[in-house]
Amino acid sequence: MQSEPQSSYGKAMGIIGTLFFIFGFVTWLNSVLIPFLKQACEISDFEVFFVTFAFYISYLVMAIPSSAILKKIGFTKGMSLGLLIMAVGSLIFIPAAYTRSFPLFLLGLFAQGTGLTLLQAASNPYVTILGPIEKAAQRISIMGICNKVAGMIGIFVLVQLLFSDAAELSARIETLTGAAREAELQALAQRVVVPYLVMTVVLLALAFMVRKSDLPEINTDEENGAAADEAGVKKGIPPHLLLGVVCIFAYVGVEVLAIDSLALYGEYNGLQKMVATNLGIYSLIALTVGYLSGIVLIPKFISQKTGLIICATMALVLSVGALVTTGWSSIICIILLSLSHALMWPGIWPLAMNKAGRHTKIGAAFMVMAICGGAILPLIYGAIARSTDRHIAYMVMLPCYVYILYYGLSGHKVGLKEK
Repeated sequence: MQSEPQSSYGKAMGIIGTLFFIFGFVTWLNSVLIPFLKQACEISDFEVFFVTFAFYISYLVMAIPSSAILKKIGFTKGMSLGLLIMAVGSLIFIPAAYTRSFPLFLLGLFAQGTGLTLLQAASNPYVTILGPIEKAAQRISIMGICNKVAGMIGIFVLVQLLFSDAAELSARIETLTGAAREAELQALAQRVVVPYLVMTVVLLALAFMVRKSDLPEINTDEENGAAADEAGVKKGIPPHLLLGVVCIFAYVGVEVLAIDSLALYGEYNGLQKMVATNLGIYSLIALTVGYLSGIVLIPKFISQKTGLIICATMALVLSVGALVTTGWSSIICIILLSLSHALMWPGIWPLAMNKAGRHTKIGAAFMVMAICGGAILPLIYGAIARSTDRHIAYMVMLPCYVYILYYGLSGHKVGLKEK
């Protein structure tokens, strides 16, 4: 009698793992698109961070509608719909490339982010609720590995396709003017056509697979209001969950900034474009090492809360290190920030969703809205970098890590009854 539930659990985790792989493949390509579009569309340092803005602001705009959609059609159909919307976003890249239109690229990124919003709103609470809450961080860590491995593969492949002759291409473009320069930039922009056409086909195939997968539905509306009542929360969304929303905003902001700014920061420190655009891979390796550590350590040796506190403290130290050093030392500190980020998402989500009860779906929607931190913080960084430089601008990270540390220490308990 136990084999069937175990089989269903394994199947569900396998499908969700595949979705997290897709999250990573699409999301972390932005770290390559930033230097690529900066050159292909000839835009400034500040303007290019609208790449992350367009992608992540969709989480703010679409999270509540996503929650309503999930309530109406359920988790499984919601995941399938999210994949279809992502496919549309990938398809928009093709006319964007042929017209070399930065606004059209941004529209495609917004559509991809919209699909991911729906996927995240369904899959994150799904993973959290699918098993014991005390092992939620472990399950999310496994999903994180799928996400980051996909990101490494995506970055490596796209860098090879877009930047294999970066040095020669940049030198050639600099010597050209007028129609010849336009033609060379047009050819450069069209390099994204094939990879994004392939991505469209893969997303459509996955949408069909998920729709036919018969994943078990989870009815969070019936999850005891008792869970919330025990926590002393009888009306409205629990305070600790709202503070968790702010924490996710800060966390996603620093995680995205630490990776997506690396290529430009590497160039700022004198690295060649091909080398600089590959730096994101090292960040994702650091994240993966952190996730593997989480799987081993949580909950057997440390709690998810302790993991969050350790990571926030480490991040504070590394961000200060990045600011007081220069060159490779500073770059390495930024790369290692990703190691400290690894247990933040797995730590924050379970602490915030703990005893959310009937507020689980709307709470998850707010948590997903907070992913827009990835839209706002890089843009602030870009504005500071424009008025100072790309090094000093990393000071924007410090208050974020202080808040994450506060949430791990005491913020996650606000409004909950002490046992």
